[in-house]
Amino acid sequence: MKIGIIQQSCTADTAGNKKKLARNIADVASRGAQLVVLQELHNSLYFCQTEDVTMCDLAEPIPGPSTAYYSDLARRHGIVLVTSLFERRTAGLYHNTAVVFDCDGSIAGLYRKMHIPDDPAYYEKFYFTPGDLGFHPIQTSLGRLGVQVCWDQWYPEGARLMALQGAELLIYPTAIGYESSDTPEEQERQREAWTTVQRGHAVANGIPVIAVNRVGHEPDPSGQTRGIQFWGSSFIAGPQGEMLYRAPKDEEENAVVEVDMKRSENVRRWWPFLRDRRIEEFQGLAKRFID
Repeated sequence: MKIGIIQQSCTADTAGNKKKLARNIADVASRGAQLVVLQELHNSLYFCQTEDVTMCDLAEPIPGPSTAYYSDLARRHGIVLVTSLFERRTAGLYHNTAVVFDCDGSIAGLYRKMHIPDDPAYYEKFYFTPGDLGFHPIQTSLGRLGVQVCWDQWYPEGARLMALQGAELLIYPTAIGYESSDTPEEQERQREAWTTVQRGHAVANGIPVIAVNRVGHEPDPSGQTRGIQFWGSSFIAGPQGEMLYRAPKDEEENAVVEVDMKRSENVRRWWPFLRDRRIEEFQGLAKRFID
């Protein structure tokens, strides 16, 4: 499968961001991409740096204007397209939602972000209700996609549940960057931890992982911090965690990477982790903490 990933910077001009995405989608599709993955909340700036109710004006219903826009792009280019939208279900009820379009432009499925962070400059609990659709792969014409969003990528449980239901790929649209007061050494430890934990999901489940992150600097509207420097580094890892492609940490990038989807079968035969799981001993995983 040829997979296109689009790592780009965003501005306050949402219409401009969408036009830029359309150009980049056309670029990777022209190079043979069959599956195209976008970054988290790609229509706008990452508005969660502050708590501001007016930012809820960015939210849209699903289906709505953005789903119509990306549906047309998926259909026009004949691609499966993974998008990330600010969903409005009703006034005061919003989700961080991945929408997957099949190559005919139809909506193949939704995933609502389950793990919602609340950290300095990442005030997502103010905006997003935790997902209520569970961890279920989305069936497309290219296969079963285990789509999650950003903060979900730190949790092995979601990746495992997707794999147990037949996901053939794990996909994470992402918006993560450096905290401005951290030392360069600490910043690199965080970036490498982010990469390593997701490569671990590939190894543990024997399937490829796709992570697509934002890039560039976005200022803090409140002026209380120096904003976020998103660290890019979007990547595709194979079923043994092998790095098939990694984008720069400080540049926009469109890439098309060919992934051997048959390789997962052999890797799982060599390392039959699913066979050897002691599921009868895992009851404690459903607890917050075991005293």
